[in-house]
Amino acid sequence: MREDDGRKLDHKTLEALRVRAVGQVEKGARVEDVAAGLGLNRSSVFKWVAAYHAGGKKALRARPVPGRPPKLSGVQTEEIYQIVAGTNPDQHQLDFGLWTRDLVRQIIATRFGVELSLPSVGRLLHKLGMSPQRPLHRAWQSDPQAVAEWREQVYPPIAAEAKKKGAVIFFGDEASVRSDYHSGTTWGVIGRTPVVKTTGARFSVNMISAVSAQDKLRFSIVDGTMNATRFLDYCRRLLRDEGRPVVLIVDGHAAHKAKKVRKWVDSTEGRFTLVHLPAYSPFLNPDEWEWKNVKADRVGRHAITGPDQFKALAVAGLRRLQRLPQIVRGFFADPDLAYINAAA
Repeated sequence: MREDDGRKLDHKTLEALRVRAVGQVEKGARVEDVAAGLGLNRSSVFKWVAAYHAGGKKALRARPVPGRPPKLSGVQTEEIYQIVAGTNPDQHQLDFGLWTRDLVRQIIATRFGVELSLPSVGRLLHKLGMSPQRPLHRAWQSDPQAVAEWREQVYPPIAAEAKKKGAVIFFGDEASVRSDYHSGTTWGVIGRTPVVKTTGARFSVNMISAVSAQDKLRFSIVDGTMNATRFLDYCRRLLRDEGRPVVLIVDGHAAHKAKKVRKWVDSTEGRFTLVHLPAYSPFLNPDEWEWKNVKADRVGRHAITGPDQFKALAVAGLRRLQRLPQIVRGFFADPDLAYINAAA
């Protein structure tokens, strides 16, 4: 397979290769994937895409043709990709924490002395396989060393011991969703913001759940706020329902470390093990994806009319996940959670 720019090919073959590569990018393929599939280096594909935007199909011909040259070279375009995909704005002394078209335009102007319009920047980012997305936020207090130790030194022995004694490992967490939480979008006439009628009252549903890499999900709706007593009740039911040893991995919530909880765990003589994740590291817990699925993708998209309907929606969202284990399995595909399957 080639790992070059194709210049050793005859003109006709090279032209066909350029058209094919640009065509795939235009249809939505990522530049990296196209380059890998055709055995080319990424700079060549970036350059061809930039040339196509400036000069159309004529610019893809093997022989040079007259026309306006692209404002950014292939190398410059790839550098922009690496900056946006691999760094944050604050690493470039920019005030905002999220990449916007305007910030990318500033980077292009500063580094290359090229002025682009916002629509041009948007088209460039789109062709590079990027889109505006909601980022996952992480607490600055998270300790990278503690996270690395958890993945490499702490969790593997836990997984090995669980396998040895036939225990199932669950990752647990609590969540609360309020009636005034909304997510999602709806189509409407431009200039007229759609209005969805919902209740003006505020109430919430508190939940606790745990998921395993074996596609299992165990949940409970909690009346009132989470405390040691309610958490202990959940742990007892989890152990009873599983009928075999359980390892439950949770965060450092006070209820999880209460004296009565520790005393009960000791009384199980190894049948129930409670382990705590590093502080401020929810991204190590696959159960976070469950809450995102239930809160943002299910409950948050409905018009809420009352507390009973609200609670029913939450329960329905959780039971749906129990019926669709492939979704639960997908939670563990997150790159931050690769350590779990690696230790299996």
